Amino acid sequence: LASMKIALVNAMLLSFGRALSFARFPSFARSRLLAASLSFSATAATDTTCTMNPLLSSWADQPYQLPPFKDIKVEHFQPALEEGMKAHIEDLEAIINNAEDPTFDNVIAPFDRAGSVIEKVSGVYDNMCSSLNTDELQEIQTAMSPILSRHNSKATTLPGLFEKIDKVYQKRMESGLDSEQIRLVERIHMDFTRQGAHFDAEAQKKYADIEAELSSLTTKFQQNVLKDETDYELVLKLDDLKGCPDSLIQAAKQAAKERGKAEDEYVITLSRSLVEPFLVSCDDRALRKVAFEAWTSRGQMDRDRDNVGIAQDILKLRQRQAQLHGYKTFAEYQCVDRMAKTPENVLKLLEDVWERAKVSADKEREALEEYVKESGSELEGGIQAWDWRYYAEKVRKAKYDFDENLLKPYLSLDSVRKAMFSVSERLFGLTYVLREDIQLYHPDVELFEVRKNNKVVALFVHDNFSRQFKSSGAWMSEYRSQTKNLPTGTDRVVGIPIVSNNNNLAKGSGETLLSYDDATTLFHEYGHGHHGMLSDVHFSRLASTNVLTDFVELPSQLMEHWFSEPEVLREFARHFETGESVPDELLDKLKAAEKFNQGFDTIEYTACALLDMAMHQIEDLSDFDLVEFEKKELDRLGMPQGIVMRHRPPHFLHMFATNYYAAGYYVYLWAEVLDADAFQAFKEAGDIFDPEVAGKAKQFIYSAGNTQPPDELFRQFRGRNPDISFMLQKKGLA
Repeated sequence: LASMKIALVNAMLLSFGRALSFARFPSFARSRLLAASLSFSATAATDTTCTMNPLLSSWADQPYQLPPFKDIKVEHFQPALEEGMKAHIEDLEAIINNAEDPTFDNVIAPFDRAGSVIEKVSGVYDNMCSSLNTDELQEIQTAMSPILSRHNSKATTLPGLFEKIDKVYQKRMESGLDSEQIRLVERIHMDFTRQGAHFDAEAQKKYADIEAELSSLTTKFQQNVLKDETDYELVLKLDDLKGCPDSLIQAAKQAAKERGKAEDEYVITLSRSLVEPFLVSCDDRALRKVAFEAWTSRGQMDRDRDNVGIAQDILKLRQRQAQLHGYKTFAEYQCVDRMAKTPENVLKLLEDVWERAKVSADKEREALEEYVKESGSELEGGIQAWDWRYYAEKVRKAKYDFDENLLKPYLSLDSVRKAMFSVSERLFGLTYVLREDIQLYHPDVELFEVRKNNKVVALFVHDNFSRQFKSSGAWMSEYRSQTKNLPTGTDRVVGIPIVSNNNNLAKGSGETLLSYDDATTLFHEYGHGHHGMLSDVHFSRLASTNVLTDFVELPSQLMEHWFSEPEVLREFARHFETGESVPDELLDKLKAAEKFNQGFDTIEYTACALLDMAMHQIEDLSDFDLVEFEKKELDRLGMPQGIVMRHRPPHFLHMFATNYYAAGYYVYLWAEVLDADAFQAFKEAGDIFDPEVAGKAKQFIYSAGNTQPPDELFRQFRGRNPDISFMLQKKGLA
């Protein structure tokens, strides 16, 4: 997971968080967090007509038809979204009003193309709601969220539309369609049924009301977390930072400068890239406690924006959704359209790993306690959650003689990105050309042409640094997805994907040096990026990351493996000042320590996944108390002392900022079974860049999108079903 892999999540999502976005049908496809950070004006709009609104104007004069970032203002969004919704309904009504018998060509293909205006506008809008969610934009987001949801409900229940789709669906096997066309028909039909298109009018109204209320609540939940993360600051003096590495001190100084603090002050924010290194290194236990309690209290830091009540309401609405569909619980409803199929299959995996991880975590805590005892220290109350990271680092240094601060100088952002680009070229033949001449939305953000055989096949946006009003975490997003299903006469550049990787690295005054986890996260999001950049399908609905939830993390987590390989580290992990390669001795120590603290990491994550599934399996939520349930469930599970959930419910964005990962946080572990097995194929070939295996990985994992069921894609790649043993070995849990 590399800390908090929210591909996909606002605040994330795809690592570290994800927000519900509006594409053709937001609840149909995987939500796309398009993070950006335009310098928007908040002045009153005077020219927001179709001709003057840059979101609605032609982008043909922009390089690769990128959004005209410099011209877009906050006040352009609402009228552009309204115009996009209107145009979308007109597209759908044209399908309905076609008097010919329903066929793939006059129903399904045009449906896949429908809504191009709203998709274009929502790309930029979603970006802003992730990367520069100012007070002005939040007002628009709050107002538009239920309106967009109502539009989605209207679009799926237009009289006559589902009837035409259903007729094509019923005859799909006898209409001469190819396999991708059949898959598209089946997925669109599934999308509509899961939206209640087959309900009677009364049930459809109830469902639309639920969807609209959920949209408002999930938006509010996300905004509350963002507000806590934006407002909180732990102001320190230099003496408070004893034990902290220079890179963290410089980043804290930069954060203080950005927040207008005094010259002698430093600031730790709730950005993971600041608070986690602080918990690892700060010698002051009391300050570690203050930082940790603030970090784990996001979503509860102000009574006026307490997310507990919002989360409870979301759970109740989801349960009503599931019941309308005929399911006992929301977990059942969610799992039906996933690889896992049932909550029972999910729990079988989670509980197996949980029991193994508890044994490892208990042993790890004993080692920490022994270290404390041998050092002559005494900890009141024993090892607490704000102590674990600090003493784990001490034990790692003592046991393995490995100090991560000695590795950081070899992991500059520039070096890690060079490694990424090299791996991409050796595996898939992609090369990258920096376009410094193209103006983007923030000076920190860079744009690369992605070329194959000297032909541009994608655009890659790299947005790496934390800033105010940007959601925390790391995620992949798309401004534009790959498609070949374009209207006649359309410039083919519109079918070229624009993929963005978004991170929240702490920016200091000098070179940006990464932790090993941060560097792994860059590779993780880059894996998601390849899922978008290498997509090679005909239809938008099946393209890129529009796959089942428990398959979407396979491309990202598979890519992580290459960063940990000595062959890659020896070539690209170079000292940012001297250019010297990382010493073999340091790599040997890194390798020896790679399974260290895996019990802690696994418990942190698996507790979240188990709680997520448990909450969404409750049939009667009338008297549900979230705070009490959290405590009782963790007690029932036997949560090891000194560890807390990676994401407590009040800031669990994966669960409550979108439905995408609801009853689905397990997917990271599910995909870890797949990625460990998939990388073993390269190991068995004797070459981590074996051309034949790489070609199969491209064909069946990165390029195929949703053109086939994911379990079948894996079998075609590996020749068999996945084997859990490789994941257990990787975690030291075998």
